[in-house]
Amino acid sequence: MIKYFIFVPNLLSIIRIFLVYPILNNIYLGNFYSGIIFFIIAAITDALDGFLARKMDWHTNLGKILDPVADKLLLSGTVFILWLNNFIPFYIFIIFISRDLAILIGAAIQMSFIESVTPSPNLLGKLTTSVQIIYISIIFLKELFVFNFPFIALDILIVLISSISLIVYANGWYRDLSKYYYD
Repeated sequence: MIKYFIFVPNLLSIIRIFLVYPILNNIYLGNFYSGIIFFIIAAITDALDGFLARKMDWHTNLGKILDPVADKLLLSGTVFILWLNNFIPFYIFIIFISRDLAILIGAAIQMSFIESVTPSPNLLGKLTTSVQIIYISIIFLKELFVFNFPFIALDILIVLISSISLIVYANGWYRDLSKYYYD
């Protein structure tokens, strides 16, 4: 009976993908109340699908692809629309997008040349994603409650953790590729 529930995390990732449009559309239209509700639901599906996959051992090959794709669509799309509407600075947009693109390209290279299985995220990558979700949530709250304080400290934190995460991923890919080519 339990084996039939193995696809629940995949369903949660698919729900997260479908939530991307309402989130982006509501941000674009300036409807932050609806946008944050959809964003919170998406964040909960992210946490829940990861929890179920780990604790219940409900892993599938499809889920190993769906989960990071859903994360990238959600975070990159949200950051893009926030930047487009001048809620975040351009350099934050570039850092988010560059990291996500580099991770997708690195994972594709790793899957193509080194091993055919999808690479697992590291702890720093998960922490970075969590911090990025918190950052976006703070932007939502700032717009909802119209409080104004300098975001420079948060911006610096996001830039640092995203850059360090990318360096750690790149170092891992370099090591893996070095082993592949020199072994």
